[in-house]
This record gives sequence, C-alpha cells and structure tokens, in this order.
Amino acid sequence: MGAGMAKEASRFISSIPPANLALLQQPNGKVSTATAAAGGGGKVQSIHHQQQQHNEWCLWRGRWRSSAAQGIMQRRKIPWSLICGLMLFALGMVSLFTGHMASDLEWYSQRLVKRSLYSRFNVIRREPIDIWRSKYSKMFYGCSERGRKYAPATSERKSNGYLLIAASGGLNQERTGITDAVVVARFLNATLVVPELDHHSYWKDDSDFVDIFDVDWFISYLAKDVTIVKRVPDKVMRSMDKPPYTMRVPRKSPPEYYMDQVLPILLRRQVVQLTKFDYRLGYELDEELQKLRCRVNYHALRFTKPIREVGQKIVMKMKTMATRFIAIHLRFEPDMLAFSGCYFGGGDKERFELSQIRKRWDTLPIQDLSPEDERARGKCPLTPHEVGLMLRALGFANDTYLYVASGEIYGGEETLRPLKELFPNFYTKEMLADQELKPLLPYSSRLAAVDYIVCDESDVFVTNNNGNMAKILAGRR
Repeated sequence: MGAGMAKEASRFISSIPPANLALLQQPNGKVSTATAAAGGGGKVQSIHHQQQQHNEWCLWRGRWRSSAAQGIMQRRKIPWSLICGLMLFALGMVSLFTGHMASDLEWYSQRLVKRSLYSRFNVIRREPIDIWRSKYSKMFYGCSERGRKYAPATSERKSNGYLLIAASGGLNQERTGITDAVVVARFLNATLVVPELDHHSYWKDDSDFVDIFDVDWFISYLAKDVTIVKRVPDKVMRSMDKPPYTMRVPRKSPPEYYMDQVLPILLRRQVVQLTKFDYRLGYELDEELQKLRCRVNYHALRFTKPIREVGQKIVMKMKTMATRFIAIHLRFEPDMLAFSGCYFGGGDKERFELSQIRKRWDTLPIQDLSPEDERARGKCPLTPHEVGLMLRALGFANDTYLYVASGEIYGGEETLRPLKELFPNFYTKEMLADQELKPLLPYSSRLAAVDYIVCDESDVFVTNNNGNMAKILAGRR
C-alpha cells in the first residue's frame, strides 16, 4: 500500500508547473530572491502572479490530500462478509471446545462418582407423584371465623321485619339459595324464617327443610349472625292487612339492590317473600359476609341424623373393602344433557329425545346452541367412558375402588359399561345400602344428601361437570 501511494504522489508532482513547484519548495509560500531578481522592473506583477499561482496550488493540494485520504480509507475497508465469516468461525471453535469439555465432564462424573450416590440423587430429582394426595392441600384453610368487630345479631323484636325465602332446584341449588338467604337477612337486619324448599321442580321432591337438614342446629349455630324462626308468629300474621308481599330479585343482585328495593317494602309490609331464590345475590361481598356464607354452607347446614347414619354406613363399607377409594359425582341425567345442548354420540335417537326434553325451558335458546361449539368451549359434561379414561391416564389402576354418586343415567347400563370395564370395583349407594335406602327412595334430595356425605369422606373426589355439588364439595374438602 505504501509503494502505491509513493507512485501516485510522484505522478502528481510531475504534473505541477515549475513555478508552482518553486512555491512548494519555499516555506510559508515566500518567493526566493533569485526569482525576484530575474523579474527586473516587473517585480510587483511577478509577485502578484506568483501569489495567484500559490493560491491555486493550495486549493489543488487540499483536493489532492482529501482524494488521497479517501483512497486510503477505501483501500483499508474490510468487507462485511469477511467479518461475519470470522465471527462464525470463532463461535464454532468455542462451541466445539465447550462441547468436548461438557462430554468429558459427564464421562468422568459417571466414573468417578459412586453409582449408588448418583442414583440416589437421580431418584430425589424424579420423585414420583402421589395421585392419592396433594402436597398443596396444607396451604388451604378455613376462613369462617367471625372478626373481632363483628356486630351481634339483631333481635326479633328490633328487626326490620320477617324475610321468607322460597328456594329453587335440587338439593345443592337449594343449599346455595339458603346460604344467600342468611346473608341477605343479615344486612337487611331482618328475621329469617326457615326457608321453604322447592316441591315443583324436575326433581318432584316433597321434602321440607326439617326432612333434610337439622333445623334446630341450623338456628342455634347461626344465632350470633341472624335471628331465625321456624314460622312467622300468628300475632304478626293477624295484624297484617294484606298477605306477605311477594317479589323476585334479579340474579346476582348486589347488596345495594336489596337495600334500595327490598328494604323499603319490608319496613312497610313487615313480611316479604322472595321467590325462586337461587343465585340472587352477587359474589362480590364484604369479607365478613363471605365468611358468613362459609359458616352457613359448611357448618350450619347439617343433615338430619337418619341421613347421616346411612351415609356413614356406606363410607364404612367402602373403607372396609379398600383402604382408599374414589368418589365420582356422575351427572348424566337426561334433563341435564338436554340443557347442556351437547351431543354424546347416540345418533338420531339421542338428538330427538334430548330435543324434546329441551323444549321444557321456554327461555333456552334452542336454535343458538351448537353441540360442536359447546364441546369446543369445554361446556359438555364428560361421559362415563371419558371419566374412566381420564382416571386411567392419571395413573389409577383398574383395581381401584369407585363409588359412583348419580341419579338416572341416560342410556342406563349400556352407558356405564365402558366405565365398569375400566374399573370393575364399581359401587353405588343402592349396591351398598339397599335396605337402609328404602325409606329415602321417593325423595331425590335425601338420596343426594347421602351421596354428598360419601363424596365428602372419599380419598379422591372426581366430577364430570362443574355443577353445584362439585363446587360446594370442592370448598368443603
């Protein structure tokens, strides 16, 4: 590169005029005395001419330096492809070197460390999962204790009136309504009358509150929260000019709605009845009211002694046959399947039968339900066969004991056959307590109460849907 620059400089100098070259050889551009003497009388013009030539030369010299410098930079520029190639080569060498180191370390570690010690650490790292218990269960705890500043219950004499509740649906749906009724009576400062159960729904159960729940326990357990009476006193009923005012509250209404719409009527009429009371109270409540919900649902609503005895007898039989058992709440009744709007593989017969049942609900959007969309959204309950496959996939062996809590299964034994083949140790309440159940057979809610007890006492609880019983039992367990 130095030789090339020298040649180009030589060619550049040879092209410079002699006068300019003379100027180049003088420091600071001054004219030599010899040149001035040769000029004679035209000394001033010669100096002016030479000065002009000097200025041209300076401009020329500046252009030459910039072009020369640019040429040097162009010659020194390294292509990006070469830079990238060098970087890739360096990375390859590093990865090759470290790879050999890692493999050598592994080779030496397997031979220098004792096999027993290595295996011990390996087992600890791959500890098997216990499918019968959860290590996270200890992190959950009850939260139903009253706070320090919790006010006592309002007495019957000082309350704002009497609140009547008509629950709706099956056992666990009614249970939800009863829980919310206590909370509503609490913030309305009302006296709660023991709720009425639904006798006209699909379940056709004539049971009253006292037939399913221990009413005396219910009243005494909640005495510090709400004043509860079994019925409106005759004296109050005789003093009323009109029968109790009946109204239906919108679903999931906040406490403010009750204070604005229900309380004024209660103060004016003394007795108010809220009908079809299921999911009529919103979920967002004060912490103390949420704790009250827990006290009602998981402590105050205790089943009657006959129901508890039958349930405990079945639990003892299951635990005698096996040290551990699974309880499955299998909701696969015809009305439940029809309401879901799903298809379960039964062909035209199933489509026709479920569509006829679906017509019972006037508000159900029959035309808008798409079985494919409902299944894609995870809204369809699992079939008995799918429940069995899920349990086997989780690791439960085919000798595991199952207790199946269910009502009428759509398709009968044919529907249950795949589940029984996967788990031959298949039991129901009818199989384990046939004689004890006879007094309860006409009452679906009392039978559901027996299933509730057994599911609560099981080692593992599984459900094929996200219904009321599944949610309540999840909280209970």
